[in-house]
This record gives sequence, C-alpha cells and structure tokens, in this order.
Amino acid sequence: MRHVDDSAARSIPGVLAVIEVPGDAEVMGGVAVLARNTWVARQGRDALNIVWDDSKSFDKGSDELFAQYRALSQQPGIPAVSRGTILTEVPAGGHVIDASFAQPYLCHASMEPLNCLVKLGDGICEIWNGEQFQSVDQQNVAKELGLKPEQIVIHQLYAGGSFGRRANPRSDYVREAVRIAVAAKAHGIVKPIKMVWMREDDMRGGQYRPMTQHRGRLVLDAHGRILSWYHVVVGQSFTPTAPGKTDNSLSEGLSDLPYDVPNLRVEQHVVSSVAVPTQWLRSVGHTHTAFVGEGLIDEAARTTGQDPYHFRRGMLSGSPRHLGVLDAVARAYGWERPLAPGRAGELRGRGIAVWQSFGTYLAQVAEVTVHQDGSFSVDRVVCAVDCGRVVNPDIVRSQIEGGVGFGLSFLGQEITLKEGRVEQGNFNDYPVLRMNRMPVTEVHIVQSDKPPSGVGEPGVPPIVPAVGNAIAAATGRPVRSLPIGNLAPRAV
Repeated sequence: MRHVDDSAARSIPGVLAVIEVPGDAEVMGGVAVLARNTWVARQGRDALNIVWDDSKSFDKGSDELFAQYRALSQQPGIPAVSRGTILTEVPAGGHVIDASFAQPYLCHASMEPLNCLVKLGDGICEIWNGEQFQSVDQQNVAKELGLKPEQIVIHQLYAGGSFGRRANPRSDYVREAVRIAVAAKAHGIVKPIKMVWMREDDMRGGQYRPMTQHRGRLVLDAHGRILSWYHVVVGQSFTPTAPGKTDNSLSEGLSDLPYDVPNLRVEQHVVSSVAVPTQWLRSVGHTHTAFVGEGLIDEAARTTGQDPYHFRRGMLSGSPRHLGVLDAVARAYGWERPLAPGRAGELRGRGIAVWQSFGTYLAQVAEVTVHQDGSFSVDRVVCAVDCGRVVNPDIVRSQIEGGVGFGLSFLGQEITLKEGRVEQGNFNDYPVLRMNRMPVTEVHIVQSDKPPSGVGEPGVPPIVPAVGNAIAAATGRPVRSLPIGNLAPRAV
C-alpha cells in the first residue's frame, strides 16, 4: 500500500478508527476499519481511497498459465513413481490414447466467510474461532506475539463449513486478526476485535486448490488391455517443495493406481514461479487426479468397445476392496439393466468411477440427461463405500452425500485470473450447487472388519469423473476440462 485517504471513512458514525496492518509473505496486511458493527465497518471500508503499489504484483492471466502448463506437460518431469518400461510403440492391432486434461483454480466457498475474534490481555491471547488446525494456529500466534503456546487460548466454535480453508499452515487469517488487535491496541483501542472478511474478500483472497494440466498416454494391446501408462501432471504444490523434489499430494491416486497396469510412470512439474497462494481443499490432490485417472480408464474402455464396469473389473485383481465397492455399486444401481431413454431430443448416459482416498474405497454411478439446449442434469447418483468398521451409519451416509454435493459444484466452478486479478467475487459468478439441482443419491455401505477410516473427504473425488463419463457415454465426446459448459453439438 502506498497511501490511504481515510477521511470519508472516519466521518461515518460508528467508525472508531482506521489503522494500517503490516503485511508480509504469509499475512496480507493492508488497512482495517474498526467500527461498532460489521455493517458500519463495511461502509467505512468501501469509503477508503487506497493507492496500491502494483510494481511487483503477479500479472498473469489464466490463459497464459494454461499455455505455460500445456507446454510443460509435453516435457519430461520429475518421476513420482515408475515401474516397468513405458512403451513408445503401439503393438499390432493395439491402440494409443494421448489426452490432455485442464482444471482451474477452485475456491473453498464455504457458507461462512473467514472471521475470527481476538482478545489481547496481559500475557494472554484469547481467540474465538471455527478451527481445523488448533495446535498449528496456537503455535503460530504464540510466535507472532512472542508468547508461549500455553498463553494462547483458543475457544473452539462450530463454523459454517471450511473444507480445508481453516487449516492454513501459515494461520494467515488468524494472524491477520491478531495483527489488527495489536495495531488497535497501539491506537488506544483495548477491546476484543472481531475480524470479518466479506464474501468478495474470501473468494478473491487466494489459498485456492491449484489449477492443473494433466497429460496421459495409454498404450493398449489388440485385446484391449492397458500395457503402458505414462502420465505428466503440472501444478503448484500444496506445501513448499524443494527443487527437484515431488509433492506426493499433487499426484496421489495416480501414483498408487490400483489397476493392473504393468508399466506405469507418473511425472510432475511442480510450478514455483506462479505467485497465486494455494491450499488443500476437501480431498486434496484427489480433487483433480480422480477426474483424470477415471476419465482415462473410461476412454480406454470406449476406445476398445468394452463395458466400463466390466473393463474395470478385469484390472482390479490386486485390489479386492476396490473390486468390492465396484461390484456393490453395480448391483445397487442395476448396471446390467438398460438405461431408460429420455424425451425427444434428449441424450441420456451413465458413468461409473471407483477411487480410494484417506483409506476409504468408494465407487459411484452417475446418471445424466443432456437436454436439447446443451444443458445437462445429474438425475441419480448411487454410491458404495467401504470405510472399514462403521460406528455410525448415518454419519457415513451424510458425509458421502455431502461429498457428492460438494464435488458436483466443481462441474460449474472456476477461479480465473485476468492480469493477475481474480475475476470471480460471489456466488453469482462462482456457483455452488443448489438444493434443487441435487440428484437423488443413494449410499450403500459395504460391511468390513477393517479399521475405521475417513468419510469426510472420500465422497468428493469419484463424482466428477462419474458425471464426465456419463456425459461421454451420452454424447460420444470425452470430457477433458472443467468446468463443463454447454454440451450442444458443435458445428463441424
């Protein structure tokens, strides 16, 4: 910040002070308006006249970044996993699939924007916050204030969602609230300070699921078996990654691919030159790897004229739990029955996906209708989940249903940049799935005597590829990028 004219803001009744807040590489900083309530603070904030120094700002746009990523995906990367020998030639009668997949930045978009209340005392700091990272926040705030961790008291509140945003390793927004409280105290305001981000602040404030570019090259033999899978993923790391090292979460789910592929190599380009802050989002790397991995499997089945369910069955001999949920979802859905046709001019399709994340195995079938105007609806979703020994079946079902709804939002969401600025700001241009678009969803629990595993995140990854595969089955065109736009037939 170069300069702020706060005269108009300070003249608003209820505004107590306008203070500068120091920023650095981990905490944004800027200007804070202190007021009697949120509405008055918002009025004061909007009345500020700020001159920013943009000389060192990141100024790239999404199109430029995707062009850079696509070029990198054509080059060898750092190996994350390698077994066997990748084939460069296609055997007689065989097939090759060489496909690229693009996925945008995503925002957490939780119902409750970021907020935090801080009360400074003598040798103590009390915080009221919806928390995901209590111990980390406690340590970071203690370091910020020069106190011991036990002098930081966090009062846990229930939050209106988070999806990973409130588990920031740098404790960015919590430390921001603390800095505001410290600056207020220096101005003689010794009161509890409640920091509230507006929706636009929350959506444009960084910490996104990274955008990614994938390239997969599959070689199949004359019998339709996958002999070789070469994969390159390009994206930012969720955590600082040393040059020449890989980030396991950038390729998780692909590096431990369960299918019987004798020759597999997954490489990464961890991009460090892009200054867009990133952070994990519900299901972490699986948010983008599942869409690509299961999309390629389905494309291999269609290319060789095989049923996508039976094609997967034939390649999961080494993973009985994957196979178990796959068979369970096929039975529950009634995969062997023909799909009911749509109305005149409509296309219908069904897609299947199976994935493992956080120790939980999940298979999903999605049924879609592509309408005459090119729009589509997801009509039904059937899930089979193996999360080990189940303690409370209702929690399992509710979490998987919630994961389906969260993942379905990805179909229409993207954070885009223009000259370094985020273009989206609220739910009008970053749509979240509404209740009237939520499909009928069934969750079937596979009985297991394995130790319990997580259910908060595994419902998210399979739903997007299941829908993408259903659309491909309906239209004959593979879905290789998100968000999914209008599906009306294109002119040739």
